[in-house]
Amino acid sequence: METKLVVGLRNPGSRYDGTRHNVGAEVVTSAGADLTFRRARLGIRADVATTTVGDTRLVLALPRTFMNECGQSVAPLVRYERVDGQRLLIVHDDIDLPFAKLKVQFGGGAGGHNGIRSVVGSLGTNEFWRLKVGVGRPDVRVDPADYVLERFAKVERAAVDDTVLRALRVVEVFALAGGEAARQAAGELND
Repeated sequence: METKLVVGLRNPGSRYDGTRHNVGAEVVTSAGADLTFRRARLGIRADVATTTVGDTRLVLALPRTFMNECGQSVAPLVRYERVDGQRLLIVHDDIDLPFAKLKVQFGGGAGGHNGIRSVVGSLGTNEFWRLKVGVGRPDVRVDPADYVLERFAKVERAAVDDTVLRALRVVEVFALAGGEAARQAAGELND
């Protein structure tokens, strides 16, 4: 049975629940809604839950480190689960993607995202799949670092919940059929 790892980037703690930066963790938490997340083994700083999707053993993970250090959680998990970049999906927010849009991409730069920068630095490669969740770009007077730490506005919440549901479908496709199929699904689900 093949193992795939899906990691939802976040800042831990209730203070960050519902923020734009934690939308990746929201997706992974929803994917594991019927599961129990437990501390990972061997001192790996992450909470994990495992399930089966088709013929795939799917490991869902939430780092216990802050966003800019999340590579310290992801790299040991990748080694422990023995997954390569084709079987790793990092779910994260993206301010360069229109609000409530999804995009699946393999490789590429960090695009100013400190979590992705940390993962790339810790893995020593950018060759892994990402599921980007668009959170929109802030007004020019707002610092993007502050913007992503804000909670979604009440008027945005229904659209965010819908986006999380669509992202769950992309995660399922990734588990069943891999990254290219997930990329196609994300495009179709944006229509």
